[in-house]
Amino acid sequence: MRSAPNPNAPADPEVQAIDALFLEAGLVRNLRGKAGGVTRRVRMERAAPEELRQPAPEPHVAANGVQWLAAPAWEKPGRQKTPWLWHGFSTRQGGLSRCYCAEDAPGELNLGFTGDDGRETVAANRRLLAEAITGDPATPLVTLRQFHSNVLVVATAADAGRERPWKADGLITDEPGLLLGIQTADCIPVLVADRKRRVVAAFHAGWRGTVKRIVETGVGRMRLEFGCRPEDMVAAIGPGIGACCYSVGEEVLSSFESQFMYARELFHEVESADVVRNKYPMLFLTQRAPGHSPMGPSLHLDLVEANRRQLLDAGLKPGSIQSVGGCTNCQTELFFSYRASQGRAGRMMSVIGMRKTASR
Repeated sequence: MRSAPNPNAPADPEVQAIDALFLEAGLVRNLRGKAGGVTRRVRMERAAPEELRQPAPEPHVAANGVQWLAAPAWEKPGRQKTPWLWHGFSTRQGGLSRCYCAEDAPGELNLGFTGDDGRETVAANRRLLAEAITGDPATPLVTLRQFHSNVLVVATAADAGRERPWKADGLITDEPGLLLGIQTADCIPVLVADRKRRVVAAFHAGWRGTVKRIVETGVGRMRLEFGCRPEDMVAAIGPGIGACCYSVGEEVLSSFESQFMYARELFHEVESADVVRNKYPMLFLTQRAPGHSPMGPSLHLDLVEANRRQLLDAGLKPGSIQSVGGCTNCQTELFFSYRASQGRAGRMMSVIGMRKTASR
């Protein structure tokens, strides 16, 4: 008869090597004496929503009323040396749209051609944003038909006039005088600039695009097309749904685990913020089997950290990567949120470009 292994007994060197390999893969040996098999580690770091929340900085208010956020380090020429750079992350404040706000509220800055808003209104909002960022409402703006991919486009000013924008989720250019724009309403916008080669890029990173390595692929494309070096790049990760609010299912965890060794470091178990549920848990008991009930902590994904890790893997220095902050689901007075509004939301836009007077 085979006896169960004693976890306190000295381990065989070969077994220790196997354990080390399993640990690296996020697995543990079964020590219960049962026949074969491994079990996954099921416990993750637990946190309360407020511990994971990253507040947004105070918005800039342009002369035309548009409110937008900037990467603080990029506004300090002596530190990152980017006075040649245009960039900004829009909010919902300061535009002409009326479809997503109360009747007595000021107009909002919807920058997406949604079914609820008029095309002329959105076009006017885009001119307001361009004016707020560059000083000129006629600055060419290149946008995309986004579809949660890792498809990238090298853009020129001619693309700003396309009747049907390219279908992609990333834009790259070395051409001064135009803005690259990525639309979001919960997904993560990532802006990247090469300070020496004068190349800029904008990436749309929802969870699907992140799994497909849109940011890592984009940095690689910058290297291939323009000879950029990661050590010369700076990156800003803009507002999106935060780990405080972004609850996901096990299928999302499985997708990340299929691609990244560090996948489980991107997820947290978060206790419900529902005061009534927490105080009276017996009211919410169901007849479903344990492990299949919505009771207990939910699984939350940190998309900001996921994209920061991709930037690091692509070769950027940690000090060159900045997270601007702001959770779209938490701060609906400042941001549009697809999830918070049950799918009826406007779109923010994150833009980056270079002044024509930039020395090259």
